[in-house]
Amino acid sequence: MSLGEHGSDSAPFFSSDSEAEAPEEGADRRPEEEESPSGVSSSRALLTVFILCYINLLNYMDRFTVAGVLPDIEQFFKIDDGKLGLLQTVFICSYMILAPVFGYLGDRYNRKLIMCCGITFWSLVTLASSYTPKQHFWALLFTRGLVGVGEASYSTIAPTIIADLYVKEKRTRMLSIFYFAIPVGSGLGYIVGSQVGVVAKDWHWALRVTPGLGLIAVVLLLFVVQEPKRGAVEARAELHQTSWLTDLQTLSRNRSFVLSTFGFTAVAFVTGSLALWAPTFLFRAAVFTGKKAPCVDDAHCASSESLIFGIITVITGVLGVFSGVQASQQLRKKNPRADPLVCAAGLLLSAPFLYFAIVFAQGNTVATYAFIFLGETFLSMNWAIVADMLLYVVVPTRRSTAEALQIVISHLLGDAGSPFLIGVLSDGLRRTDSFLWQFRSLQLSLMLCSFVSVVGGAFFLATALFIEGDRERAENYVPTADEPIVVPRSGRSTRVPVSSVLI
Repeated sequence: MSLGEHGSDSAPFFSSDSEAEAPEEGADRRPEEEESPSGVSSSRALLTVFILCYINLLNYMDRFTVAGVLPDIEQFFKIDDGKLGLLQTVFICSYMILAPVFGYLGDRYNRKLIMCCGITFWSLVTLASSYTPKQHFWALLFTRGLVGVGEASYSTIAPTIIADLYVKEKRTRMLSIFYFAIPVGSGLGYIVGSQVGVVAKDWHWALRVTPGLGLIAVVLLLFVVQEPKRGAVEARAELHQTSWLTDLQTLSRNRSFVLSTFGFTAVAFVTGSLALWAPTFLFRAAVFTGKKAPCVDDAHCASSESLIFGIITVITGVLGVFSGVQASQQLRKKNPRADPLVCAAGLLLSAPFLYFAIVFAQGNTVATYAFIFLGETFLSMNWAIVADMLLYVVVPTRRSTAEALQIVISHLLGDAGSPFLIGVLSDGLRRTDSFLWQFRSLQLSLMLCSFVSVVGGAFFLATALFIEGDRERAENYVPTADEPIVVPRSGRSTRVPVSSVLI
């Protein structure tokens, strides 16, 4: 038996390649399927990318719906900035903790079924969170934490499916489509959250939009998406499943993966802080300058700021992802280190514009939005490129684990704590409860984002030193004789050395 025939699954029902290997109905479709090593036709592969993109959009739309109605939540529960920041932190923490679990499962079992279960759970919990009464803020925190379960099941797995459908420039283009959904979904979260709350005259309704759309996504996954063969499109028949500990040890020695993960951590820190606090900051700036009345009752407080920030996020996200991918592809022709260099440039250029946006908020609204536009555009250049770097410096059988590990590190040190940290700093810097200090304390705490952007740029510059060597090692990876692999026997996994399989 060849190495390529060794799967990592413990039962046929959960076989990762069961769908790809199954014969298609109709004789005239067979040649089309045989043309693709992944076992998925080109038309279905493209449809799969769009479905995954749709689900990714829903994920981020749901994640930032809360930010779109944050002043309403603050007034409804009568809480301070520290507790407001916890809403994002508890979600990110559960998402971060569970990512390695789903990364492990995603490298070994049917990815489509895992995503279906996770998205169903996420949709039901999101719907439940919309019925939180005024006396129980803890219940909103708890349900927002559970939402992370569903998102962890999806975010760690979906990019690896795209990687098993496409290679090289085509993979980069498909990943750029996939990651367009992050800023677009985030922006739609602000827009839908604020506007649905206004129409319904109740912010709870803002959380009732995405659950129904999530269940539609489950139906599309079940009946349209087909599980591709792992690594087949890259002609990597020699690949096998190694133990989880071996995967972690190998990834920890991959300098490009480690350094780019720390660079992406800076991106997560900044985007997490701005995502939760920017609309509220802009609302407080409007109150401080007398352009808007303060929020004193259960009325909807910040619909216009959330709407404008949401529109900016959508436009800058599309521009940023597209310009980042295009710059990377053009620069690759002359410099093989293009990807980390473009990521570094994006972060370093975003830092001064974000700083100016925060400073100008008290005096010039137009300048503030202009600087936010430029800062977010440069920040968004990283999304698709970072994902592409991970996929080409890591072998296919370790990609879900690598995605999960990157999620854990980037969120643990990034946006898991940054919204809460900004809130706590704001509370600590506030001298009085006046409108002046509500604005000024949050303004000073948000300046931390510019410093973190510079640090992240430095990590990507360091990644450029090692990216060529790590990519070559991943592309030419050959299992060593003493490397333990996992071979399923009667539903149980057994660790044996590669040499015994080769024999």
